[in-house]
Amino acid sequence: MTDPEHTPENVTPDHTAPDYSVAERRIDAEIDPGIRAVVVAVLVMLLLLTLALPHTGSVNGFDVLSGNGEALADSVALPSRIFVWFVVVFGVIMSVLALVTRVWALAWIALVGSAIATVFGMLSIWSRQTLPADSTASGPGIGLIIGWVLVAALTFHWLKAVWNKTTAQLDAQERRRAASVDAEKNSQWAGPVLGRPTDRKP
Repeated sequence: MTDPEHTPENVTPDHTAPDYSVAERRIDAEIDPGIRAVVVAVLVMLLLLTLALPHTGSVNGFDVLSGNGEALADSVALPSRIFVWFVVVFGVIMSVLALVTRVWALAWIALVGSAIATVFGMLSIWSRQTLPADSTASGPGIGLIIGWVLVAALTFHWLKAVWNKTTAQLDAQERRRAASVDAEKNSQWAGPVLGRPTDRKP
């Protein structure tokens, strides 16, 4: 006779079992910067301070950001404006969001934006150094130079944080995959039982 307690109809699914696929996707969608998060936070704070320093002559980063009369009077070029905007949006805002949420996509956005800002920072310094001889505009200021160095360092640390998965995370993912395979092999329900009822083993 067939034990009714072990028939497929009476098997109650275990809803309390952990969903390893969901947990693995959550790990893949997050970053673990570790102590690097402190370095990134310090770099973000220093980037904010560089906006108050002169970027050229007496024009500071906030003047370049707003494009006020002082910035126009000192012939602030487009690369400088793009650099400052990218620093604020990606180097500061997106970096803070990525640190707080640890979302993989936000970290990638902060990385790409900071890398682009590094390029425009170099172009900004170069544009201030190649002014015409008869120009009265000033060269690159200390705020622009320090800001460029800081955003380059921020790009490096975001690159390391995004790409470097820790050994513990990789081991956890492998254990989840192995547990999922074992659960399938050890499953009691292997499909419908065919044949007559008298042919079934007790």
